[in-house]
Amino acid sequence: MKRRRSRRWPRWRLCVLAAFLETLLASAGQAQDDGPVEGAAELLRLVGARAVGVGQAVVARRDGSESVWWNPAALAALTRREVAIHHSQDFFATGDALVLVIPSQLIGTLALTADIQDYGEQENTTGPDSPTGTLLSRSFVLSATYATTIGSHVRSGLGLKIFQLRFDCRGACDAPTSVAQTVAVDGGVQVDLGRSRRLSLGASVRNLGVPLQVEDEEQADPLPSRLQIGVAYRFPLPERYADDAELNFSADVFDDLNFATPLPRVGAEFVWQQRAFLRGGFVFEGSRSEAGGPSLGLGLVQGNVVIDIARVFTGFSADAGQAPTFLSLRLQF
Repeated sequence: MKRRRSRRWPRWRLCVLAAFLETLLASAGQAQDDGPVEGAAELLRLVGARAVGVGQAVVARRDGSESVWWNPAALAALTRREVAIHHSQDFFATGDALVLVIPSQLIGTLALTADIQDYGEQENTTGPDSPTGTLLSRSFVLSATYATTIGSHVRSGLGLKIFQLRFDCRGACDAPTSVAQTVAVDGGVQVDLGRSRRLSLGASVRNLGVPLQVEDEEQADPLPSRLQIGVAYRFPLPERYADDAELNFSADVFDDLNFATPLPRVGAEFVWQQRAFLRGGFVFEGSRSEAGGPSLGLGLVQGNVVIDIARVFTGFSADAGQAPTFLSLRLQF
């Protein structure tokens, strides 16, 4: 009868984890100071029920098509084509993102996305006896993302997106249509450590691009560029449960490019037979954030169809009686 050898982690890997956790704990509870005014804040809106469910601690995870918005490198792990709609609803806006992901073993993975955020309608009049017009506030993002593997343990990705903020009017209005547009890029990398690949590290940089000019060049505001670094670990369950259940943990730190006050986010996911998912997370965020606090998510796989839902329980929208809710529908083929 063969004895099972105990698995010991190399010292260098423990040092990596210790350094990361030290950064994570040092940044806990810190709030971001008010910085310069940023344009295109819509680029920071949350997309994807899986990401929201695990507290946005996703930069080292592989979550399918919604990785476009978090770390494009994760797309390289996909082996099946995917069409998905990611829907969100809160007090401020209704969002819908349509994604097509096409993986190829020869050339890598390509993703095309179209994302619209609708901030609702507002009546507009030019005078007490004048006809009424309707102001429409919306933002659009069109993007193309490419990801590929480097060797057997490294994934990298790059995305290019066009952002447009529109203020349109239907009917009688005292202001012309206003359109502001810019371009930005995202980039990311993921690394699997060890033969078992249970431990993964990830990093992404998002929204690097041209300042958004709404009125004139002097008024142009810088984009909300962000850096996110994280770790994900698949916890090995006892052998009698290993074929049916899986437990995943993830932790990230997130800040602007100065990385002066990185704030942590943590998440956990319980998986049953790769068909049912229970997720929970917590986001440590500054007072300006709408997405801080606890979150909860559920997922279900039935054949080629995947459904994920998530909710955030704190923030202005929740206080106003409409907690942010997210729904993702995927078709894999």
